[in-house]
Amino acid sequence: MARTIEIRRLRSRDDRSRFKCGEPATDRFFQHYAGQNQFKLKLAVIWVAVLEERILGFATVTVGSLEKRALPTPKLRRRLPAYPLPILRLARLGVDQAGQGTGIGRELLRYVFRLALAQSETAGCLGVVTDAKPDALAFYEKLGFMPLTAVREGRLHGDPTPLFLDLQTLAAASEG
Repeated sequence: MARTIEIRRLRSRDDRSRFKCGEPATDRFFQHYAGQNQFKLKLAVIWVAVLEERILGFATVTVGSLEKRALPTPKLRRRLPAYPLPILRLARLGVDQAGQGTGIGRELLRYVFRLALAQSETAGCLGVVTDAKPDALAFYEKLGFMPLTAVREGRLHGDPTPLFLDLQTLAAASEG
């Protein structure tokens, strides 16, 4: 019988202590601050990929906005208003070492894309923004994410790169 991974909201009783993705800052956030951000401060929602009560991955999402001038191409900027545009921000994504290489990260991203599509229908959403660490840049770019060049000012070598994926591209990616 095949084991099924469930993607759902983080629960306060979930055991986050075993999660280790190999990136200390991501592990520390998930183990110590994810619950506070979701349950107490209401700053974000953490979606988890769970198999038999073990958390194998998570995605932290929050709402945000983006200035028209920050969009990566003239085509995307065309006909948009000059006020802040609504986006869904993928703040963090992590896959436990036990689940790496199994497609959990991609499934969590598809779920985030579906959240952005739903947001576009209920509150407005232009696309998804994330800050990719240097070693994850190729992963996001393969999915169609483009650098937000206007947001790169003041960045240091090794800093995350702000990336954007528009609603039409993510709609196609959420299907496949």
